Amino acid sequence: MKILLAVDGSECTTRMLSYLLAHKAWSGAGHAFTVFTAVLPVPHRAAAFAEPGLVRQYYDDDARMVLEPVRTLLAGNHLNAEYVHRIGHPADEISAFAQKGGFDLVVMGSHGHGLLANLVLGSVATKVLAACTVPVLLVR
Repeated sequence: MKILLAVDGSECTTRMLSYLLAHKAWSGAGHAFTVFTAVLPVPHRAAAFAEPGLVRQYYDDDARMVLEPVRTLLAGNHLNAEYVHRIGHPADEISAFAQKGGFDLVVMGSHGHGLLANLVLGSVATKVLAACTVPVLLVR
């Protein structure tokens, strides 16, 4: 099974990975993992005042801060994965990458905000569920 692990570096990521590692059916042989994070774009007016290399370095550093702890955890549990980051809104990037990449499943953590908070703040998980044609497993 080709599984996309959508991570954001929060406690939700930690819970989601702990769940997967505790259940050998998910973390056992036969699965190909891709760990994915989306970095929000720098507002274009702010980016206009910075050198392009500096903006690219910001994106790479932000992704590295999210992906490196996951890389360490998975390697410590003898799981190989591909690591990818994209620039854009997380829900849009996760959905598009999952569909274009031919994944069988998207696994992501949920912050567990209530319905009112989701209406006011929006939810990446809710937006991925609405936009993605690939099955999504939310871990809360």
